[in-house]
Amino acid sequence: MNAANNTWQLQTAKNRFSEVINYALSGHPQLVTRNGKPAVYVISAESYEKKEKRKSLKSLLLNSPCKNIEFNISRDKSDSGRRVEL
Repeated sequence: MNAANNTWQLQTAKNRFSEVINYALSGHPQLVTRNGKPAVYVISAESYEKKEKRKSLKSLLLNSPCKNIEFNISRDKSDSGRRVEL
């Protein structure tokens, strides 16, 4: 296994687990295969947390510095909108 090839057979990954972890911690996700097929990736906790945080729109909105701003989006019933010529 070298830094250019981040794929490990399961048995090798088990025997060299510390090395797998060290590569993952250095920012290189490690793919572990089982029976010749991709099984899992080993990534650092920091990488995982960053990906999870980015995925969550709910988290983004709830943690927004603008979350307490209120918008008045009501419209007067007599307002028919803009005229658009086609």
